Amino acid sequence: MAIQLFSDWLATPQGQYVLAWEQRKLDLLVADIFGFNAVQVGFPQLDFLRANRMPFRVLCCDRSGVAVQCDPRYLPFATNSVDLIVLPHVLEFNPNPQQILREVERVLVPEGSVVVTGFNPFSLWGLRRAMARRGARPPWQGRYLSVPRLRDWFTLLGFETRSGAFGCYAPPVRQEKWLQRWRFMDAAGDRWWPVAGAVYVLQAIKRQHGMRLITPKWHDRKAAARALAAVTRKPLTQKTEQE
Repeated sequence: MAIQLFSDWLATPQGQYVLAWEQRKLDLLVADIFGFNAVQVGFPQLDFLRANRMPFRVLCCDRSGVAVQCDPRYLPFATNSVDLIVLPHVLEFNPNPQQILREVERVLVPEGSVVVTGFNPFSLWGLRRAMARRGARPPWQGRYLSVPRLRDWFTLLGFETRSGAFGCYAPPVRQEKWLQRWRFMDAAGDRWWPVAGAVYVLQAIKRQHGMRLITPKWHDRKAAARALAAVTRKPLTQKTEQE
């Protein structure tokens, strides 16, 4: 229900303001992630994988009408089978976000990527949520997760956070005209208070400990071949001189 209400909120001026920034950042980020299989969890009306070039891109959700219907806490994919997973605001509207991340770690291939979007609790929008009454409608109903907390969770699961960004620095006003008037804060926010954006995008990579790529030692092989050739010719040379 919370996800459905949040989807409805995305059609409001506030939601369009947030969605435009997230779509632009995700387009830039997923375009440089390569592999074979990409999965977006949640929000079937949005396509956050449109800029990705993997041959198989799948949308899964807990509602009908999608390619894969499932609970995000139990992904129906084989272990080590997915190269990229996008989680747009899924963690903050689920009662067990740690379980979702454990499933993400299971299905991702080594060196696979997960991209998370969420609301920043240390922002004007986070302050608005803290002042909201119990039973408030999304997006003020979710459990906002800070970037440091997400990084700790990723570290415990063996991930390495690689890149991310904050955005949407305007106050959480409802009307479009007021959002336009506060747009100047977006340009100033990246420079003066970069970690106070309303939303963030964070990428993490699954690292496989103990793995090392072994390449042929071409230079050592050539050196050994030259040494062997010199030793082979030496007796022939000595024999020729004796004759």
